[in-house]
Amino acid sequence: MTGVLAAMESLRHTPAGLPLVQFRLAHKSLQVEAGYKRQVECEMSCVALGEAAVAISRVAAGTQVKVTGFLNRKNRMSAQLVLHATSTEILKEANHGNDEQGRPGAG
Repeated sequence: MTGVLAAMESLRHTPAGLPLVQFRLAHKSLQVEAGYKRQVECEMSCVALGEAAVAISRVAAGTQVKVTGFLNRKNRMSAQLVLHATSTEILKEANHGNDEQGRPGAG
């Protein structure tokens, strides 16, 4: 799933010592369904463990990324889904007001 890192919690560790980070991914795309174009927008809760957690924790909010992983329930008593990120790829860095060449801009 591709999207923009909308929110990122601080990197922490599980009781077993594994790095863990929770984040939200804002997705927007145009999909075709039954021959019609459909605008898709959603925000997905995500979690990463181990090396994937360390890697994503270094990425700034606002960065466009591709997250690969699997869906699972938030916990065994919940129907809410969470994307468990096993790998991430940076598609476009957050520019924080800079132009396309990274120079400070007017925005």
